Amino acid sequence: MAMELRHLRSFVTVARLGSISRAAEKLFIAQPPLSAQIRQLEEELGVPLLVRLPRGVRLTPAGASFLEDATAILARAEQAAGRAREAQSGTHATLRLGLVPSSTHTVLPGLLTRIKALQPGLRVQAREMISSRQVHALRNDEIDLCVARPGDESALQPERVHAIDDPYCLALPRGHALAAGSAALDLASAADADFVGFSRYQEADFFDLTTALCTAAGFAPRIRHEAGQFVNVLEMVACGLGVAIVPWTIATLPHSRRVAHGVTFRALRPVGQPSRLVLLQGQRLRDVAWFRQAGTLAAAELTRLAAHIAPFIGAPGTRRPARTRR
Repeated sequence: MAMELRHLRSFVTVARLGSISRAAEKLFIAQPPLSAQIRQLEEELGVPLLVRLPRGVRLTPAGASFLEDATAILARAEQAAGRAREAQSGTHATLRLGLVPSSTHTVLPGLLTRIKALQPGLRVQAREMISSRQVHALRNDEIDLCVARPGDESALQPERVHAIDDPYCLALPRGHALAAGSAALDLASAADADFVGFSRYQEADFFDLTTALCTAAGFAPRIRHEAGQFVNVLEMVACGLGVAIVPWTIATLPHSRRVAHGVTFRALRPVGQPSRLVLLQGQRLRDVAWFRQAGTLAAAELTRLAAHIAPFIGAPGTRRPARTRR
């Protein structure tokens, strides 16, 4: 017997109600066929799922485990059916969007404005995810579109649809020896500084990348302080606790300039891999009109962002974002 969704529904209903007779009533089938479905399911799995009691049933350990998975499978099947109907009609579609933490501040607001103007019926489900997790989720059909900061773009075909440069800069406390001047810095000049980094358990990708950049520059960073969000990293820098490596997109945001009063941003000479924000899209909906348009809007927002940061990263030196008094 091949396992079917109806067998899973029958088992889940019996498990939740604790009774085959009550489950049969709810499912509008006779009790003997329902009991036969459960036995067939147990035979296929090779383990008992239920313990039959004088009054009702209870789950075995295997049954409890199977209930969790069966419930998830049924939920995913229901979601898939709904999304298929949405895709066919083009109305009330849902875009599952993955975002690296920095793009939550830089890409999401503008993208939502574009979607609201051109696709008012499109719902957005946004999830903040590290880059490595995004790629896995995209290929596992957990998200539809994402903005990531991958190290190697060559392995991302055909998902990659657009990308912009977003180099890293060095955030320094005002008055730091390296804060004076406008020319791009060698990262090695910060070898003796204390660093403020991202908590590895929250942003493993960025933590590892910071370490890799410093290693490529010839030193191991002395990470004394950690935070889980860019704004908090900049707050620690402003307090004089250390220096930090951050993307220019964060450095040029208005809220970053307010928060980072007392922080100077200096461009870094290229070291290690280039830093880019990359737009990736899943393949399942690539021929659906609303999905193609959503990808176009996301690419346009990345292009706008690239134009916004261009004055700050232009060669040969850099410009500081204007400071705002608190």
